[in-house]
Amino acid sequence: MVNTIRAGHLVRLLDQWRANRTTGPGRRRSPEYAALAGAIRGLLRDGRIPLGVRLPAERELAETLGVSRTTVTAAYRDLRETGHLTSRRGSGSFTAIPGGQRVGSGGLWTPENAEDMIDLGCAAPPAPAVFAQAVADAVAELPRYTAGTGYHPTGLPALRERIAAAFTDRGLPTSPDQILVTTGVQQAVDLILRLLVSPGQAVLVESPTYPNALAALRAHRTRVVTSNLDPVDGWDEELLLAELRATRPTVAYLIPEFQNPTGHVMPRRLRTLLPAVAHRAGTDLIVDESFVDLRFDDPVGEVPPPVASFDAHARVLTVGGMSKPYWGGLRVGWIRAATPIIARLAAQRVAVDMAGPVLDQLVAAALLDRAPEVLAARRRELRERRDVLVGALRQQLPQWSFTPPGGGISLWVELDAPVSTALAQAAHEHGVRMAPGSLFGVAGTLERFIRLPFTLPGPDLVEAVRRLAAAHADLTRARPAAWTPPSLVA
Repeated sequence: MVNTIRAGHLVRLLDQWRANRTTGPGRRRSPEYAALAGAIRGLLRDGRIPLGVRLPAERELAETLGVSRTTVTAAYRDLRETGHLTSRRGSGSFTAIPGGQRVGSGGLWTPENAEDMIDLGCAAPPAPAVFAQAVADAVAELPRYTAGTGYHPTGLPALRERIAAAFTDRGLPTSPDQILVTTGVQQAVDLILRLLVSPGQAVLVESPTYPNALAALRAHRTRVVTSNLDPVDGWDEELLLAELRATRPTVAYLIPEFQNPTGHVMPRRLRTLLPAVAHRAGTDLIVDESFVDLRFDDPVGEVPPPVASFDAHARVLTVGGMSKPYWGGLRVGWIRAATPIIARLAAQRVAVDMAGPVLDQLVAAALLDRAPEVLAARRRELRERRDVLVGALRQQLPQWSFTPPGGGISLWVELDAPVSTALAQAAHEHGVRMAPGSLFGVAGTLERFIRLPFTLPGPDLVEAVRRLAAAHADLTRARPAAWTPPSLVA
């Protein structure tokens, strides 16, 4: 089935255009059809309308908007001429980006060392203060395992027990047999894609979403379908469920807790509906809980029960890991799923890397034993740094807009113009690495947004914002831009 955006939903997105239209003829700077085409182009560039979806029929949109069909026909013709719309005889008109669609890549380069460079591209905190002690405890425990082969494809039993207990404490009863320990969250996603998805099959993702998830989908040659998140309100329940029913993707990859990069938390009602709708659509859900432990004390940071709590058909595969709450250098992740699925994933894993490092898993187990202490300190630290970044942005760049999240590690910032890639280049010249919005969606979209993590110390964040303000000012001055390699995004 073809994914179609309904006229009513498109009209809601066009509210600003409609408001401008009612201010009187004297205020118009372009014909109605050109204004409509420009508004749709802007929504497409910002990622608020997905690529490859069918727009409403001309008559339907004209009636819903309250304009003549001639206006809509001319707007669609304008969009086709600029490459933002393609028409298929008997099928309708579909959104596009000039030059074709491709998934933006990210995270494929390691940034060079530079003493004065402030890195806002990699959203990951440093190791906690107790890390050295956790390593010492793990080394002391290691002799118990050295007499064996060292191969544990599903993970060390002690670590699986701790991970299962953490799920159970959150109200999701889990046994160790439902846990597979992986070499980081990225491998967890890769193993699931290896098991469930064949090249060419559809995978639904949020837009924006995690760049390295898009890179994994690209590596598996999947067909990416996007479901757009509103910068302020997050998920559109009606639209997301309709997209699942219409496109029937093989897998959907979702980040319901402090979504990366927007920071949104999926509402409880949508969590209750998702598994059943996915089951009827024949879709398995990869639920990424990388940030679930990073909830601040703000009321907005409250997290509903896990999506898997509402799963009656073993459709939800939950992934998580140590990278974001503990340390990115500790490459330990996990998958929670039905026991038969875990057994199949373990067989896949043997063909990839046999098993994970025993010592790393022992360190992870030691840190999980200290979870209350570590996470409380981490949340306080991140909340303080979030407030520093928010204050600096509001002082230095008040024209940018954002909603401070109740958890996670980054702000999703809407710029005053679609210039995020140009801003990233200018910022690099001022000594700041940052991730432009285009990395978090398909190429050519989300140019109005940037992700700014608040994992660095407060003084570094204040200095970074000062440099960003200078880079932003540079964009008004014409000068040749120097090419720089893309940075690591995490």
